[in-house]
Amino acid sequence: MLIQSKRVWIADQFIPAQIEIDDNKITDIYNYNEKVGAFDYGDKRILPGFIDIHCHGAYGFDTNDANAQGLRKWTKGIVNEGVTSILPTTITQSKEVLTNALANVAKVVEEGYEGAEILGIHFEGPYLDMEYKGAQPKEYITKPTIKEFQYYQKVAKGLIKYVTLAPEVDDEHELTEYLFKNGVVVSMGHSAATYEEAIMGFAHGARSQTHVYNGMTPFNHRKNGLVGAAYRVKGMYGEVICDGNHSTVAALYNFFNAKGPDYGIMVTDALMAKGFEPGTKFIFGGNEIEIYEDGSAHLVETKGLAGSTLRMNEGLRILVEEAMVPFNYAINACTINPAKCLRIDMHKGRIGVGYDSDLVVLNDDYSVHQTYCLGKVML
Repeated sequence: MLIQSKRVWIADQFIPAQIEIDDNKITDIYNYNEKVGAFDYGDKRILPGFIDIHCHGAYGFDTNDANAQGLRKWTKGIVNEGVTSILPTTITQSKEVLTNALANVAKVVEEGYEGAEILGIHFEGPYLDMEYKGAQPKEYITKPTIKEFQYYQKVAKGLIKYVTLAPEVDDEHELTEYLFKNGVVVSMGHSAATYEEAIMGFAHGARSQTHVYNGMTPFNHRKNGLVGAAYRVKGMYGEVICDGNHSTVAALYNFFNAKGPDYGIMVTDALMAKGFEPGTKFIFGGNEIEIYEDGSAHLVETKGLAGSTLRMNEGLRILVEEAMVPFNYAINACTINPAKCLRIDMHKGRIGVGYDSDLVVLNDDYSVHQTYCLGKVML
Protein backbone atom coordinates (compact mmCIF):
# COMPACT_ATOMS: atom_id res chain seq x y z
CA MET A 1 0.00 0.00 0.00
CA LEU A 2 1.26 3.46 -0.87
CA ILE A 3 -0.28 6.69 0.42
CA GLN A 4 0.85 10.28 0.19
CA SER A 5 0.11 13.83 1.25
CA LYS A 6 1.66 17.24 0.88
CA ARG A 7 1.70 17.39 4.69
CA VAL A 8 3.22 14.33 6.39
CA TRP A 9 4.54 14.80 9.94
CA ILE A 10 8.21 13.74 9.87
CA ALA A 11 11.06 15.15 11.97
CA ASP A 12 8.87 17.71 13.75
CA GLN A 13 7.62 19.26 10.53
CA PHE A 14 5.18 18.69 7.68
CA ILE A 15 6.78 17.61 4.42
CA PRO A 16 5.38 16.34 1.10
CA ALA A 17 5.96 12.59 1.20
CA GLN A 18 4.81 9.10 0.31
CA ILE A 19 4.45 6.35 2.90
CA GLU A 20 4.83 2.73 1.87
CA ILE A 21 3.01 0.26 4.10
CA ASP A 22 3.50 -3.49 4.05
CA ASP A 23 1.17 -5.25 6.47
CA ASN A 24 1.77 -3.67 9.88
CA LYS A 25 4.98 -1.74 9.19
CA ILE A 26 6.11 1.35 7.34
CA THR A 27 8.63 -0.07 4.89
CA ASP A 28 9.74 3.05 3.04
CA ILE A 29 9.33 6.82 2.76
CA TYR A 30 9.56 8.51 -0.65
CA ASN A 31 9.30 12.01 -1.99
CA TYR A 32 5.80 13.16 -2.89
CA ASN A 33 4.75 11.74 -6.29
CA GLU A 34 8.00 9.76 -6.56
CA LYS A 35 6.19 6.45 -7.03
CA VAL A 36 3.10 5.95 -9.15
CA GLY A 37 -0.14 4.52 -7.81
CA ALA A 38 -0.16 6.22 -4.39
CA PHE A 39 -3.49 7.11 -2.80
CA ASP A 40 -3.27 10.87 -2.48
CA TYR A 41 -4.68 12.68 0.57
CA GLY A 42 -3.76 16.04 -0.95
CA ASP A 43 -3.36 18.74 1.71
CA LYS A 44 -4.74 16.64 4.56
CA ARG A 45 -2.33 16.15 7.45
CA ILE A 46 -0.94 12.67 8.09
CA LEU A 47 0.24 12.17 11.68
CA PRO A 48 1.36 9.22 13.78
CA GLY A 49 -1.61 7.48 15.39
CA PHE A 50 -2.62 8.82 18.80
CA ILE A 51 -1.74 6.88 21.96
CA ASP A 52 -4.01 7.29 25.01
CA ILE A 53 -2.39 5.87 28.15
CA HIS A 54 -5.16 6.93 30.56
CA CYS A 55 -8.69 6.04 29.48
CA HIS A 56 -11.31 4.14 31.48
CA GLY A 57 -13.83 3.41 28.76
CA ALA A 58 -16.36 4.66 26.23
CA TYR A 59 -19.71 3.84 24.62
CA GLY A 60 -21.19 2.49 27.86
CA PHE A 61 -18.20 0.26 28.71
CA ASP A 62 -15.77 0.69 31.61
CA THR A 63 -12.58 -1.35 32.07
CA ASN A 64 -13.84 -2.46 35.49
CA ASP A 65 -16.95 -3.94 33.85
CA ALA A 66 -14.95 -6.97 32.70
CA ASN A 67 -17.08 -7.29 29.59
CA ALA A 68 -15.26 -8.65 26.53
CA GLN A 69 -17.85 -7.39 24.07
CA GLY A 70 -17.71 -3.90 25.57
CA LEU A 71 -13.92 -3.77 25.35
CA ARG A 72 -14.00 -4.86 21.72
CA LYS A 73 -16.62 -2.22 20.92
CA TRP A 74 -14.36 0.38 22.52
CA THR A 75 -11.18 -0.53 20.63
CA LYS A 76 -13.10 -0.60 17.36
CA GLY A 77 -14.89 2.71 17.95
CA ILE A 78 -12.02 4.76 19.34
CA VAL A 79 -10.31 4.91 15.93
CA ASN A 80 -12.89 7.56 14.99
CA GLU A 81 -10.83 10.06 16.95
CA GLY A 82 -7.48 8.92 15.55
CA VAL A 83 -6.50 6.70 18.47
CA THR A 84 -4.46 3.67 17.42
CA SER A 85 -3.22 2.45 20.82
CA ILE A 86 -4.60 2.51 24.38
CA LEU A 87 -3.97 1.43 27.92
CA PRO A 88 -7.40 0.43 29.31
CA THR A 89 -7.43 1.95 32.77
CA THR A 90 -8.90 0.55 35.97
CA ILE A 91 -10.32 2.46 38.91
CA THR A 92 -9.97 1.53 42.58
CA GLN A 93 -12.41 -1.21 43.49
CA SER A 94 -12.65 -4.52 45.36
CA LYS A 95 -10.08 -7.22 44.72
CA GLU A 96 -12.76 -9.28 42.98
CA VAL A 97 -13.72 -6.49 40.59
CA LEU A 98 -10.10 -5.67 39.75
CA THR A 99 -9.29 -9.33 39.25
CA ASN A 100 -12.13 -9.75 36.78
CA ALA A 101 -11.23 -6.52 34.98
CA LEU A 102 -7.60 -7.52 34.50
CA ALA A 103 -8.51 -11.04 33.42
CA ASN A 104 -10.96 -9.64 30.87
CA VAL A 105 -8.35 -7.44 29.19
CA ALA A 106 -5.91 -10.34 29.10
CA LYS A 107 -8.59 -12.58 27.57
CA VAL A 108 -9.49 -10.10 24.82
CA VAL A 109 -5.81 -9.57 23.97
CA GLU A 110 -5.33 -13.32 23.78
CA GLU A 111 -8.47 -14.07 21.74
CA GLY A 112 -8.27 -11.09 19.40
CA TYR A 113 -10.07 -7.80 18.66
CA GLU A 114 -10.19 -5.03 16.06
CA GLY A 115 -9.17 -1.40 16.06
CA ALA A 116 -6.84 0.37 18.47
CA GLU A 117 -4.08 -1.81 19.86
CA ILE A 118 -4.18 -2.67 23.56
CA LEU A 119 -0.62 -1.94 24.67
CA GLY A 120 -1.24 -3.05 28.23
CA ILE A 121 -3.17 -1.92 31.29
CA HIS A 122 -3.00 1.26 33.34
CA PHE A 123 -3.61 0.23 36.96
CA GLU A 124 -4.96 3.40 38.61
CA GLY A 125 -5.19 2.58 42.29
CA PRO A 126 -5.92 1.19 44.77
CA TYR A 127 -2.63 2.53 46.20
CA LEU A 128 -3.80 6.13 46.63
CA ASP A 129 -4.16 8.92 49.19
CA MET A 130 -7.54 9.51 50.82
CA GLU A 131 -7.41 13.31 50.65
CA TYR A 132 -6.85 13.38 46.89
CA LYS A 133 -8.81 10.27 45.93
CA GLY A 134 -11.20 12.17 43.64
CA ALA A 135 -13.84 9.78 42.28
CA GLN A 136 -11.94 6.72 43.54
CA PRO A 137 -14.05 4.88 46.19
CA LYS A 138 -12.36 5.31 49.56
CA GLU A 139 -13.48 1.95 50.98
CA TYR A 140 -11.19 0.09 48.57
CA ILE A 141 -8.05 2.23 48.85
CA THR A 142 -5.26 0.09 50.32
CA LYS A 143 -1.58 0.17 51.22
CA PRO A 144 0.65 -1.05 48.40
CA THR A 145 2.49 -4.34 48.75
CA ILE A 146 4.68 -6.20 46.29
CA LYS A 147 2.84 -9.43 47.04
CA GLU A 148 -0.56 -8.03 46.14
CA PHE A 149 0.73 -6.41 42.97
CA GLN A 150 2.33 -9.70 41.91
CA TYR A 151 -1.09 -11.30 42.26
CA TYR A 152 -2.71 -8.67 40.04
CA GLN A 153 0.09 -8.87 37.46
CA LYS A 154 -0.28 -12.64 37.28
CA VAL A 155 -4.03 -12.29 36.66
CA ALA A 156 -3.28 -9.71 33.95
CA LYS A 157 -0.75 -12.06 32.36
CA GLY A 158 1.93 -9.39 32.58
CA LEU A 159 -0.14 -6.70 30.88
CA ILE A 160 0.05 -4.08 33.66
CA LYS A 161 2.48 -1.57 32.16
CA TYR A 162 1.66 1.61 34.12
CA VAL A 163 0.66 2.07 37.77
CA THR A 164 -0.70 5.20 39.43
CA LEU A 165 0.16 5.38 43.12
CA ALA A 166 0.69 7.97 45.84
CA PRO A 167 4.40 7.87 46.72
CA GLU A 168 3.83 8.88 50.33
CA VAL A 169 1.81 5.71 51.04
CA ASP A 170 4.45 3.39 49.55
CA ASP A 171 6.53 2.54 52.63
CA GLU A 172 10.25 2.87 51.87
CA HIS A 173 9.26 3.04 48.19
CA GLU A 174 9.21 -0.75 48.05
CA LEU A 175 6.60 -1.15 45.33
CA THR A 176 7.96 1.79 43.35
CA GLU A 177 11.41 0.21 43.26
CA TYR A 178 9.99 -3.20 42.41
CA LEU A 179 7.94 -1.83 39.52
CA PHE A 180 10.85 0.20 38.17
CA LYS A 181 13.13 -2.84 38.22
CA ASN A 182 10.48 -4.88 36.41
CA GLY A 183 9.80 -2.42 33.63
CA VAL A 184 6.45 -1.09 34.88
CA VAL A 185 6.03 2.70 34.76
CA VAL A 186 5.23 4.28 38.13
CA SER A 187 3.12 7.44 37.90
CA MET A 188 2.55 9.60 40.96
CA GLY A 189 -1.04 10.68 41.36
CA HIS A 190 -4.08 10.92 43.63
CA SER A 191 -1.48 12.01 46.12
CA ALA A 192 -0.93 14.45 48.98
CA ALA A 193 2.84 14.28 48.50
CA THR A 194 4.93 17.34 49.15
CA TYR A 195 7.42 18.55 46.57
CA GLU A 196 10.17 16.85 48.54
CA GLU A 197 8.26 13.55 48.66
CA ALA A 198 7.69 13.76 44.92
CA ILE A 199 11.41 14.19 44.33
CA MET A 200 12.09 11.13 46.50
CA GLY A 201 9.51 9.19 44.50
CA PHE A 202 11.43 10.09 41.34
CA ALA A 203 14.69 9.09 42.99
CA HIS A 204 13.28 5.63 43.71
CA GLY A 205 11.92 5.03 40.21
CA ALA A 206 8.71 6.99 39.60
CA ARG A 207 8.86 8.33 36.05
CA SER A 208 5.50 10.01 35.43
CA GLN A 209 2.66 11.93 37.05
CA THR A 210 -1.02 11.16 36.61
CA HIS A 211 -3.39 13.88 35.30
CA VAL A 212 -1.22 16.79 36.44
CA TYR A 213 -3.14 19.48 38.36
CA ASN A 214 -5.92 17.05 39.28
CA GLY A 215 -5.79 14.74 42.29
CA MET A 216 -2.55 16.18 43.65
CA THR A 217 -1.03 18.88 45.82
CA PRO A 218 -1.12 22.22 43.97
CA PHE A 219 1.71 24.65 43.33
CA ASN A 220 2.34 27.39 45.86
CA HIS A 221 5.41 29.59 45.88
CA ARG A 222 6.35 28.29 49.34
CA LYS A 223 4.86 24.80 49.13
CA ASN A 224 5.54 23.62 45.61
CA GLY A 225 3.65 20.31 45.77
CA LEU A 226 3.38 17.72 43.02
CA VAL A 227 2.50 20.39 40.47
CA GLY A 228 5.74 22.14 41.36
CA ALA A 229 7.60 18.88 40.75
CA ALA A 230 5.90 18.59 37.36
CA TYR A 231 7.20 22.05 36.45
CA ARG A 232 10.69 21.54 37.87
CA VAL A 233 11.66 17.98 36.91
CA LYS A 234 12.09 18.17 33.15
CA GLY A 235 12.95 14.49 32.80
CA MET A 236 9.72 13.24 34.38
CA TYR A 237 6.70 12.61 32.18
CA GLY A 238 3.43 14.23 33.08
CA GLU A 239 0.05 13.31 31.69
CA VAL A 240 -2.60 15.99 31.56
CA ILE A 241 -6.30 15.97 30.60
CA CYS A 242 -6.52 18.42 27.71
CA ASP A 243 -10.25 19.15 27.70
CA GLY A 244 -10.05 22.73 29.00
CA ASN A 245 -12.30 21.74 31.94
CA HIS A 246 -9.96 19.83 34.23
CA SER A 247 -7.41 22.59 33.70
CA THR A 248 -7.78 25.98 32.05
CA VAL A 249 -6.11 26.55 28.72
CA ALA A 250 -3.70 28.91 30.50
CA ALA A 251 -2.73 26.07 32.85
CA LEU A 252 -2.21 23.80 29.85
CA TYR A 253 0.01 26.43 28.25
CA ASN A 254 2.05 26.79 31.43
CA PHE A 255 2.46 23.03 31.86
CA PHE A 256 3.57 22.26 28.32
CA ASN A 257 5.92 25.23 28.12
CA ALA A 258 7.48 24.26 31.46
CA LYS A 259 7.80 20.64 30.34
CA GLY A 260 9.16 21.26 26.86
CA PRO A 261 8.54 19.13 23.77
CA ASP A 262 9.58 15.75 25.14
CA TYR A 263 7.81 14.97 28.42
CA GLY A 264 4.21 16.23 28.30
CA ILE A 265 1.54 13.60 27.58
CA MET A 266 -2.04 14.25 26.52
CA VAL A 267 -4.65 11.89 28.01
CA THR A 268 -8.43 11.84 27.88
CA ASP A 269 -9.20 10.12 31.22
CA ALA A 270 -12.39 9.30 29.32
CA LEU A 271 -15.18 7.36 30.99
CA MET A 272 -17.86 4.98 29.77
CA ALA A 273 -19.95 8.14 29.25
CA LYS A 274 -17.98 9.04 26.12
CA GLY A 275 -20.27 8.86 23.12
CA PHE A 276 -23.45 9.79 25.04
CA GLU A 277 -25.46 13.00 25.25
CA PRO A 278 -25.17 15.60 28.05
CA GLY A 279 -27.47 14.74 30.95
CA THR A 280 -26.76 11.01 30.69
CA LYS A 281 -25.98 9.40 34.04
CA PHE A 282 -23.76 6.41 34.79
CA ILE A 283 -22.35 4.51 37.74
CA PHE A 284 -18.56 4.81 37.84
CA GLY A 285 -16.50 3.32 40.66
CA GLY A 286 -19.70 2.88 42.66
CA ASN A 287 -20.58 6.57 42.28
CA GLU A 288 -23.27 8.14 40.10
CA ILE A 289 -21.89 10.57 37.54
CA GLU A 290 -23.54 12.88 35.02
CA ILE A 291 -22.33 14.37 31.74
CA TYR A 292 -22.45 18.17 31.64
CA GLU A 293 -23.03 20.29 28.54
CA ASP A 294 -19.29 20.94 28.13
CA GLY A 295 -18.60 17.18 27.95
CA SER A 296 -17.14 16.91 31.43
CA ALA A 297 -18.35 14.21 33.84
CA HIS A 298 -19.24 15.08 37.44
CA LEU A 299 -20.17 13.22 40.59
CA VAL A 300 -23.90 13.73 41.12
CA GLU A 301 -23.55 13.90 44.92
CA THR A 302 -20.66 16.37 45.25
CA LYS A 303 -20.60 17.97 41.75
CA GLY A 304 -16.86 17.27 41.64
CA LEU A 305 -15.11 16.40 38.38
CA ALA A 306 -14.95 12.65 37.81
CA GLY A 307 -13.39 12.27 34.38
CA SER A 308 -14.07 13.35 30.85
CA THR A 309 -15.63 12.41 27.52
CA LEU A 310 -12.75 14.03 25.63
CA ARG A 311 -11.83 12.86 22.13
CA MET A 312 -8.08 12.85 21.39
CA ASN A 313 -8.42 14.83 18.16
CA GLU A 314 -10.42 17.46 20.07
CA GLY A 315 -7.73 17.56 22.74
CA LEU A 316 -5.16 18.28 20.04
CA ARG A 317 -7.31 21.12 18.73
CA ILE A 318 -7.66 22.61 22.21
CA LEU A 319 -3.90 22.47 22.81
CA VAL A 320 -3.02 24.15 19.53
CA GLU A 321 -5.88 26.54 18.88
CA GLU A 322 -6.93 27.55 22.41
CA ALA A 323 -3.97 26.88 24.72
CA MET A 324 -1.52 28.09 22.05
CA VAL A 325 0.88 25.23 22.77
CA PRO A 326 3.57 24.89 20.06
CA PHE A 327 2.40 22.44 17.42
CA ASN A 328 5.27 19.98 17.84
CA TYR A 329 4.73 19.93 21.62
CA ALA A 330 1.05 19.12 21.07
CA ILE A 331 1.69 16.40 18.49
CA ASN A 332 4.43 14.82 20.59
CA ALA A 333 2.06 14.77 23.58
CA CYS A 334 -0.26 12.29 21.90
CA THR A 335 2.28 10.30 19.85
CA ILE A 336 5.98 9.92 20.62
CA ASN A 337 5.96 11.05 24.27
CA PRO A 338 3.56 8.35 25.53
CA ALA A 339 5.52 5.86 23.42
CA LYS A 340 8.77 6.92 25.09
CA CYS A 341 7.17 6.77 28.52
CA LEU A 342 6.16 3.16 27.85
CA ARG A 343 9.55 2.40 26.26
CA ILE A 344 8.05 1.43 22.91
CA ASP A 345 9.32 4.43 20.95
CA MET A 346 11.52 2.29 18.70
CA HIS A 347 8.40 1.12 16.86
CA LYS A 348 5.54 3.47 17.83
CA GLY A 349 4.88 7.19 17.94
CA ARG A 350 6.63 8.31 14.74
CA ILE A 351 6.27 8.10 10.98
CA GLY A 352 9.44 6.43 9.79
CA VAL A 353 10.87 3.32 8.21
CA GLY A 354 10.48 0.31 10.49
CA TYR A 355 7.75 1.89 12.60
CA ASP A 356 4.31 0.39 13.06
CA SER A 357 1.88 1.64 10.41
CA ASP A 358 -0.33 3.50 12.89
CA LEU A 359 -1.49 6.69 11.20
CA VAL A 360 -4.23 9.28 11.41
CA VAL A 361 -5.28 11.57 8.55
CA LEU A 362 -6.65 14.87 9.85
CA ASN A 363 -8.72 17.55 8.18
CA ASP A 364 -7.82 21.17 8.90
CA ASP A 365 -10.63 21.38 11.47
CA TYR A 366 -9.01 18.45 13.37
CA SER A 367 -11.77 16.04 12.41
CA VAL A 368 -10.51 12.57 11.50
CA HIS A 369 -10.64 11.65 7.82
CA GLN A 370 -9.00 8.22 8.13
CA THR A 371 -7.16 6.05 10.64
CA TYR A 372 -4.74 3.20 10.00
CA CYS A 373 -4.19 0.67 12.79
CA LEU A 374 -1.15 -1.49 12.01
CA GLY A 375 -1.75 -0.81 8.34
CA LYS A 376 -5.45 -1.63 8.36
CA VAL A 377 -7.86 0.99 7.01
CA MET A 378 -10.38 1.62 9.79
CA LEU A 379 -12.88 4.23 8.51
